[in-house]
Parts: sequence; C-alpha cells; structure tokens
Amino acid sequence: MTTGKEHSTQLYTPDQKLRRDNSLWTKVQAVLAPLQFLVCFASIGFVVSYLYTGDGYLIATLSILFKTAILYLIMITGAIWEKEVFGQYLLAPAFFWEDIVSFFVIAIHTAYVLSLIMSLMDAEKLMWLALIAYLAYFINATQFLIKFKLGRNNKKQVDQLEKEVAI
Repeated sequence: MTTGKEHSTQLYTPDQKLRRDNSLWTKVQAVLAPLQFLVCFASIGFVVSYLYTGDGYLIATLSILFKTAILYLIMITGAIWEKEVFGQYLLAPAFFWEDIVSFFVIAIHTAYVLSLIMSLMDAEKLMWLALIAYLAYFINATQFLIKFKLGRNNKKQVDQLEKEVAI
C-alpha cells in the first residue's frame, strides 16, 4: 500500500498516459464529472430555495439523491479507471489525496441518505447536511481540476521538449 508521499514531476508515465488516452473510462469520467457539477449547482438552488421559502422540499430532496447517485457512479467508474490506468482500484500515488478526500465526500453524502431514510434529522438539518456535503464535493472537485491542469501542463511541456529535440 502506498502512503501518497511518492512525488514525481510527471503525473503519468508514458504507459499510463497511453492507457488513460485509450480507456473507455476516461470518456465516462469526462461525461460524468461535468454532469455531476451541473446537477450539484441545480441542487444547491433547490436546497437554498427550500431553506429560504420553506417550499420545494420534495424537489430539493430528489435533487440531492440524484447528485448522490451520480457521486456513487463516478466513484465506481473512477476506481475502475484508476485500476485500468495505474493498476490499482484506489489510492494510486498520482491521485492518493484526491481519493482520500473523495472518501469523506462520499461519507457525508451517505450520512445524508441514511439520515433521510432513518428520519434522524428534520428537513432543515438535512438540507444543511447536504450543503456541507456539497462544500466537501467542491473541495474535492477543485483537487481534481488542479490535477487535470497539471496533467495538461505536463503534456504541453513534453510536446515542447519533443519539438526542441526534433529541431
């Protein structure tokens, strides 16, 4: 098991990059990630509207459940993607901390679902718990966006080096 302390200036080895670029799961993640982002923003609107007006509990709740289902789906497909690209389902060194934070995001979303099913909280507390889950999600999404940008910058550097070598 890795500790996540390994550090490389390169996000992917050439073989990992090839596996990433040829993976169906890369395309799946490319669809699910922005979908989850959009659903989250819509859900925030429904939740805030409910908290402000007291109306729209059902649509707010359904939007939270839909967002949570997409989160579970993206976590499962992301684990398959990591296995295909890095050879392990989760906690690959390149995405160690993103996966750790993802576990917390899933835990908070799951706490919402369990609290809803088991009637552990009133409606207002459930909505606040959803907003806390969304805050954790945005922190995690920011991690992935930064990692994505690093991967793109690394590709640009490699392409530039290849051009210089060819000259």
